[in-house]
Amino acid sequence: MFKLLNKLLTRAVYAPIIIAQGQYVKKVTPKLPEAAGERSGMAGKGQKIRLLIVGDSAAAGVGVDNQSQALTGHLVSALAECYQVNWQLLAKSGHTTLDSLQMLSKQPQQTFDIIVTSLGVNDVTATLAASTWLTQQQDLITLLREQFNCQQILITQVPPMGQFSVLPQPLRRYLGARAAQFNRKLATLIESQSDCQLIDFNAELNDKDMAEDGFHPGPIIYQQWADIVADKIKSQHNYE
Repeated sequence: MFKLLNKLLTRAVYAPIIIAQGQYVKKVTPKLPEAAGERSGMAGKGQKIRLLIVGDSAAAGVGVDNQSQALTGHLVSALAECYQVNWQLLAKSGHTTLDSLQMLSKQPQQTFDIIVTSLGVNDVTATLAASTWLTQQQDLITLLREQFNCQQILITQVPPMGQFSVLPQPLRRYLGARAAQFNRKLATLIESQSDCQLIDFNAELNDKDMAEDGFHPGPIIYQQWADIVADKIKSQHNYE
């Protein structure tokens, strides 16, 4: 009882500070553009695989100049060493999981062997409850199966926002705790779904590897992310 009361009082004290800090960070953080470059194409030779990348600003390559430096470019390049990759990117800066659900529902039915998602940061920074986000994530998985007939869904966890040094305290601690909570629920959601796998960097973020806004990945992080995804794909699609 006393523990719960203390928790509620702490929230009441810090809530105005967190809200004010959130508004300030949003105002002063540089608005970086999405990476330029093609958003669909074909590359490589060998076994044919169809790849779709879906998501938010990180999926769209915010933080680097060109898609060749972003997740999509690095991933296609890694896979093209082994496969003929027919790929497409459907991502937009600011997208929440619900935004992506609405966008994808308007796409024509087609087949992708592999789908990579990057969503959650904009849900964490909103007032969305973790339980609601989890329902939306399951809706997204169901839509990807039904609309795109995919065999493998690679879901990128929410990044460790508690390590974003650009965020002041206590906002950083609050968003870090929210991100961790979302990730715990996400892991539970997909552990029994054999066609889904989590993508987790499992490492501390290095400030110097972040984009200039301190909020998005830089080229090195995009490369690391792509390498992890590529390894998961190769292990699933008969290539060692």
